[in-house]
Amino acid sequence: MKKHKIITVTVNPALDKSAHFRGLVAEQKIRCEQPRFDAGGGGINVSKAISRLGGASLAIFTAGGPTGEMIKNLMTDEGIDIDPISVASWTRESFVAVDDNTNSQYRFGFPGAAISSLEKEEILLRIQSIDTELLVLSGSISEGLSADFYQQIAEIVKEKNIKVIVDTSGESLEKILEVGVYLIKPNVGELAKLVGVERLEMDEVSEAAKKIIDEGGAEIVVVSLGPQGAVLVTKDSYDYVAAPNVVKKSTVGAGDSMVGGMVWALSQNKSLQEVIRWGVACGSAATMNEGTQLFKSEDATRLFDWLSKQGQS
Repeated sequence: MKKHKIITVTVNPALDKSAHFRGLVAEQKIRCEQPRFDAGGGGINVSKAISRLGGASLAIFTAGGPTGEMIKNLMTDEGIDIDPISVASWTRESFVAVDDNTNSQYRFGFPGAAISSLEKEEILLRIQSIDTELLVLSGSISEGLSADFYQQIAEIVKEKNIKVIVDTSGESLEKILEVGVYLIKPNVGELAKLVGVERLEMDEVSEAAKKIIDEGGAEIVVVSLGPQGAVLVTKDSYDYVAAPNVVKKSTVGAGDSMVGGMVWALSQNKSLQEVIRWGVACGSAATMNEGTQLFKSEDATRLFDWLSKQGQS
């Protein structure tokens, strides 16, 4: 197998389905337009984002049943290298419905089926054999996996000098900091929980992020501020990038697109100033598209160029 500079891991993927309808009325049949299907889940979306920027990655993910087969086919159709891990249960689905009468978006997420102990061991064995520079652990943990599962993966690859990028939440994110990784991407609420406070004001974000860095939890902390943009913090630097003003159609996949943009930029040896701007550009570009489509490369490039000029002014 050829070496990939970037590998993404998705233990709880989803077949994303999106459709339009007109008028939400209780107890009446709602007729939807033809649905769109996309391969989804944190790491899978990151691999898709990297591909749209002209990069390459290997996507490792669990896949089961007809929904798992659809995800494999959708990824292959996009030209993305995949290394699926077969599981007994069907891969979960998610559904996004847009009411054209009100332009309201309704998002339905379903839990993934439990991963067995044998399937868990297969995932860890696959991780032990990887050879890469950047490993992305992104998305939620499947039922049957403990909160320290990402931590176990990070410990396996720690001796290989692999840079681990993590985008998850809750106890899984807390546990990963015990190992220490290259980059994490919490939002402000998640960052507050990590440092043990109820909330953080904007002027407190940098200090909170540096606390995590000083304690060895991560080398880089990127804090997502939603429509306000993002902050990148290292031991001795701070860079705030305001999100560009775009017409938003959907926020689905915006966070994954942001991670994809940053990881692609890291793989291209770009500066951290460029890394955070590519992240914000891709995340903002994703909101310009409906449903679960992520972003168009031309939108991301245009927004990156604009953000770069703003940084110089």
